[in-house]
Amino acid sequence: MRIDKFLKLSRIIKRRTVAKELADQGRISINGKVAKSSASVGTNDEVEIRFGNKTSTFKVLKLQDIVKKDEAAEMYEVLSEKYERDYQNENNEG
Repeated sequence: MRIDKFLKLSRIIKRRTVAKELADQGRISINGKVAKSSASVGTNDEVEIRFGNKTSTFKVLKLQDIVKKDEAAEMYEVLSEKYERDYQNENNEG
């Protein structure tokens, strides 16, 4: 399955066009390699997405062509979420 389609179906990213743009900008990696929007993703692959300040890493658990909203989170497992700068803690300390 294409990475842009997987991100849309799993509801990690709301729109496929946004997922395509992120991939084409080099912000998505599959198993440590930069992926274009047409790159294939399979089960047990590790995907990393960089959204500005946030970097999310997750593992693909299953692929489905039709997914109900309630079942979308079952397609992946979040491994980590990191922030370049933690703005919430900066505001609380000042």
